[in-house]
Amino acid sequence: MAMTLRLSEEQEHALGMLAEVNGVSKHEAVVRAITDAAARQVRDDRVHSLSVAGRSRYAGLLDRLAQ
Repeated sequence: MAMTLRLSEEQEHALGMLAEVNGVSKHEAVVRAITDAAARQVRDDRVHSLSVAGRSRYAGLLDRLAQ
């Protein structure tokens, strides 16, 4: 799928630096950034879910430990 990406000069510069540091094209840098951000968000959501479940499951114990 083709897509046009409009960037400010500052964003274009940052993308160029990111691509250069990683030794890849700007296109590849954008693809990696999107993939990394998506994976990080999924992990963060999963960790949050597990944390909520754990706090609920062990609420009594956590309350006793806090005293």
